[in-house]
Amino acid sequence: MSLTVYNTLTRNKEAFETIEPNRVRMYCCGITVYDYCHLGHARTCLVWDVVRRYLQWWGYEVQYIQNFTDIDDKILNRARQEGTSMEAVSERFIEAYFEDMERLGVGQADAYPRATHTLDGIKRLVYELEQKGFAYPTAGDVYYAVRQFPTYGKLSGRKLEDLQAGASGRVAVEDTEAVKKRDPFDFALWKGAKEGEPSWESPWGKGRPGWHIECSAMVRERLGETIDLHVGGSDLVFPHHENEIAQSEAVTGKPLAKYWLHNGMVKVGGEKMSKSLGNFTTIRDLLDRPVESMAVRLFILQAQHRKPIDFTDEALTAATNGWHTLKEGLLFGDRFGKQLGFATLPEKTDETLINRFREAVNDDFNFAGGLAVLFEIAKKLAKEGNILVHQGEILTAAEELATQWRTLVELAEVLGFKAKLEADSQEVTGGMSDAEIEALIQQRHEARKAKNYAESDRLRDELQAQGITLIDKPGGVTTWNRN
Repeated sequence: MSLTVYNTLTRNKEAFETIEPNRVRMYCCGITVYDYCHLGHARTCLVWDVVRRYLQWWGYEVQYIQNFTDIDDKILNRARQEGTSMEAVSERFIEAYFEDMERLGVGQADAYPRATHTLDGIKRLVYELEQKGFAYPTAGDVYYAVRQFPTYGKLSGRKLEDLQAGASGRVAVEDTEAVKKRDPFDFALWKGAKEGEPSWESPWGKGRPGWHIECSAMVRERLGETIDLHVGGSDLVFPHHENEIAQSEAVTGKPLAKYWLHNGMVKVGGEKMSKSLGNFTTIRDLLDRPVESMAVRLFILQAQHRKPIDFTDEALTAATNGWHTLKEGLLFGDRFGKQLGFATLPEKTDETLINRFREAVNDDFNFAGGLAVLFEIAKKLAKEGNILVHQGEILTAAEELATQWRTLVELAEVLGFKAKLEADSQEVTGGMSDAEIEALIQQRHEARKAKNYAESDRLRDELQAQGITLIDKPGGVTTWNRN
């Protein structure tokens, strides 16, 4: 049962084979830290974190690196608007990033290199490109000579004759820059210092790096010359990832990455998300509505990761309802395990269900297919729980229910889904302890013996209002369950 991935570079699904046995070196193009993270960032960070989780579950040792771009025109513009510094803006939004990702349940990468912490590696790479004839200095800037790299365009499928000038991406193209370039397709590796902007010493004079060279240097410094997985949003295929390939491979003569994987974009109501359209939603604004973070996770993972997803209120409501179904299944063992004696039963999982999950997800990280297996288990457990609450019995053997519940918990953990009984029970029952519930049941029992049926009904209603269902059995025995 092998894993296949869709490789943007070859435009085909390929069997996943690591460069080194059982080890994955994985790099994700991260966030430019000038604002709070939005839904597009949520999808990128969550999807590739779950890919990392899945590979680790498979048994791979995964080294996962995600960068921060902390020097950029947008950061500098924000600093000017706020009358502060580039460093202050970057630090504020890096801190906000970690807050948002923690709320979403996104695990931390193994390291978060920053552009400003990788300047030696950046300058070394620019120097090597110049020495090999792929870069040229002009008036304090250094540009990459695109036509010197014969396979330029192999990732995006674009041809030079079809491209427009100004493909340097993040760095604004001015008339003076167009004059400096030998070819309109060339892009900046190093930008000469401008008045009022941060700059660093270099062999070409004071300046700062271009955007694309930063990731090439960080990949090389942290993971080596060729890595297994290079991932990110599909908006980065061109020019950013195309330029990364040109820079890195021109120096090393080796493939930068064996597999290039990209996630689709997030639309809002069918339109591209943007501040100008008023449909720009940050992660914290969404979660503060409040919306359950696990519902957001489900919304993202139930779509094929390479395809666009459309964020609507209806889609979010459906995801929330779906999460409640999963949650009910995940809490089954916590709610009924003691009553059904789970602690005394063998701790097993259902290999048939696990293999079905693995077979689905192995098809290009098809998490939606894997979720179908989770929902199948969760619905069965929810049905059994409902019967147990209202009829005081189960239709399936306790050992089988324990096995299915443990299987659900394991597979949900792979996808990052967690449910806590403590918070759920506090909310539903007002924090009533088992002893308090038993005391009220005893009071009701005494009332019934005294034929005080009004008091008996009142106590039953009081417990029902706290989310406690009573089941009267023959012989004067009463059992109870939390709803």
